[in-house]
Amino acid sequence: MRFAIVGGGRWGAALGVHLGRLGNEVLIYDRNDKAVEEINRGRHPYTEGVEVPGLVKATTELSELGLFENLICALPTQNVREVFSKLDLKGKRVVNASKGIELKTFKRVSEIIRELEPRCDVFALSGPSFAEEVSRGLPTAVVLAYESDEEGARELQRAINGENFRVYINPDIVGVELGGALKNVIAIACGISDGLGFGYNARAALITRGLVEMTRIGVRLGANRETFFGLSGAGDLILTSTSDLSRNRTFGLLLGRGLSPEEALKKIGQVVEGAKTVEALRELVDREGIYAPITDAVYRVVILGEELKAVLREMLLRSPGEEFAL
Repeated sequence: MRFAIVGGGRWGAALGVHLGRLGNEVLIYDRNDKAVEEINRGRHPYTEGVEVPGLVKATTELSELGLFENLICALPTQNVREVFSKLDLKGKRVVNASKGIELKTFKRVSEIIRELEPRCDVFALSGPSFAEEVSRGLPTAVVLAYESDEEGARELQRAINGENFRVYINPDIVGVELGGALKNVIAIACGISDGLGFGYNARAALITRGLVEMTRIGVRLGANRETFFGLSGAGDLILTSTSDLSRNRTFGLLLGRGLSPEEALKKIGQVVEGAKTVEALRELVDREGIYAPITDAVYRVVILGEELKAVLREMLLRSPGEEFAL
């Protein structure tokens, strides 16, 4: 199968390498001249020692993607609308591999694509999958969600699935996309807790209560409850909230150690999706009247710049209610 990957950062490059290893023809688009040059020389631009298969090429010209039927979105969420509005999406299959919610519109990526072109099939690829480990061919399991085209999803599953990259099917694209976006906010909270030295008990509590919060939000927005106990929910949440490879956890860790949000973002030097998602998410849950205390706390620290310990103390003084109240 032939794939065009829109976005050649760490995740886009990792997917390209994986697909190329399986014998798929891949063209990666990115604005980074140096990364494109490295890929075309057969060298992974972000993971040392990993070779890029010969079937994988890269370009800085968006127009070259026009002949590809299958497009994979691996862009930062806030850039999706700008880039995809320049593509002819009619009759295409678009697989969203980005994890976030658009500011101001509160839309998931598949909704952005649908708005730009109703006559294309949309899917979502998500789950616990750090780019570096996928690039190195380490065992990974993800989920591929579809909106209406189950046959197309199974065709894509056959093309993307491999011995070290297992792909499961899920018909709940709302839940799969929300799981991938919301877990980044909870991971920031876990990083903050770790940075403050609160210990493993606190981290476990945040992950567990965070999963309840994700499920509460998702169900109210039309997702299936079960999805949040799968790969794009609990799976991705556990990975992102516990690993030093996680940019969102690292961002929270730096906040917990006393850096400002601006200083932490500068130190990381890469896109931290949760830092944007929390702004859109807070407005969304306020609009829908959804109880989301962890989201609220992260928003107050990251966006409003409120004093960290005061926000956390307020959270800890809240009266606990029913464990599974939705």
